[in-house]
Amino acid sequence: MTILLQSRLFQSASLKQVLKRCSSVGRKQQGLEVPKGHFAVYVGANRSRFVVPISYLAQPEFRSLLRCAEEEFGFDHNMGLSIPCEEEAFLSLTSSLRV
Repeated sequence: MTILLQSRLFQSASLKQVLKRCSSVGRKQQGLEVPKGHFAVYVGANRSRFVVPISYLAQPEFRSLLRCAEEEFGFDHNMGLSIPCEEEAFLSLTSSLRV
């Protein structure tokens, strides 16, 4: 029970960090519009920009990508939220997620 509670607290804290990092939700992000309820991520070697709905944060598959991003890049940098995977893999994953 304690491990489950700690895991949920960690997930909650991580999601709060992501939302704080993406505090431009509904505002301009690097000069480009981000619709309300969405946030931008950068994927792949070319850092292709994708705008995804916040509802993706509730999906375990997407949270797994965010954990990988935190491990590789951390959330405390000025380069936008980068996700360390190939663009094709990201598109495949996000096309299967429920909005």
